[in-house]
Amino acid sequence: MKQLIWNDKELHILDQRKLPLTEEYLVLTDYRHVMEAIKTLAVRGAPLIGVTASMALVMAAREIREDSLEAFLAALGEAQQALRSTRPTAVNLMWALDRMMQCAEKAPGGPELIKKALLAEALAIWHEDEELCRRIGEAGEALIPDGAGVLTHCNTGSLATAGIGTALGAIRTAVKRGKKIHVYVDETRPLLQGARLTAWELTQDGIPFTLISDNMAGHFMRKGKISLAITGADRIAANGDAANKIGTYTVALLSQAHHIPFYIAAPYSTVDLSIATGDEIRIEERSSEEVTSFGGVTVAPPGARAANPAFDVTPHDLIAAIVTDRGIIEKPFERNLREALMAGNSR
Repeated sequence: MKQLIWNDKELHILDQRKLPLTEEYLVLTDYRHVMEAIKTLAVRGAPLIGVTASMALVMAAREIREDSLEAFLAALGEAQQALRSTRPTAVNLMWALDRMMQCAEKAPGGPELIKKALLAEALAIWHEDEELCRRIGEAGEALIPDGAGVLTHCNTGSLATAGIGTALGAIRTAVKRGKKIHVYVDETRPLLQGARLTAWELTQDGIPFTLISDNMAGHFMRKGKISLAITGADRIAANGDAANKIGTYTVALLSQAHHIPFYIAAPYSTVDLSIATGDEIRIEERSSEEVTSFGGVTVAPPGARAANPAFDVTPHDLIAAIVTDRGIIEKPFERNLREALMAGNSR
């Protein structure tokens, strides 16, 4: 099932809030409605958010009626800034929107030609992410031995990207090549992206898995059931510190304690060389109601206060390697990440 469909007038978004029980699309024609879909997690996953935001900016451009190039770009810039505000942690969103604005500013001709150029660029970002996922899967597969028990956290598959996924893409590629793998799926509180989304994708693919609550990971590691852990990332700092779904830091610490390799898988667009360390990453704070209730059912006493950071930062020294479309990046990350990105950009 496709997570996004574009028919040149409407953007159809598979509503991930309703999975796994209902497979339903939102049909959107207004970029403001796409913004709401991003904010409310109808569409999620750092790479897919970038693709979705690119298409939203195409929709915004088509609304603009300014004939003057200056006025058109100013209005487009306002829409871009509004889209940037939807999710503050995932850098893919900023990367994609900046790329779209650069396209608009460099495109020859007036507003109508710019609109056509923006559509071509958004589709290029979309198709590029499909290819990046394939390359990540090819690289990451080598890190997964036959017979491995693999721990995942949150969702890193087709529901988070335009392709086969990042961490889940590596698992899919390993299975496709004949490796026997069992996946241990962290449920991923408080919104259960592991239970609702990753388990759904693995069921669709027929890949064996066991769903566990987040606080069971250490138990299964101690029992020797888990050989490695691999997750995605929403932003990777220049030194290799990685922000990912809340609870990832705990998985990394447990992996270190049990001498299990912990890997990050992400496309080059997730690496943010403009920040030195993970301390500079802004962590999105979401509504406390996501913790005190679920599915409309209250699970805490009335008036209970809850913290709800959507992400945490895993220090680079806990990460064994970073799997990218440019290959497997090993330590020292600060040098090797930069070299990999610069080499890729010079092609």
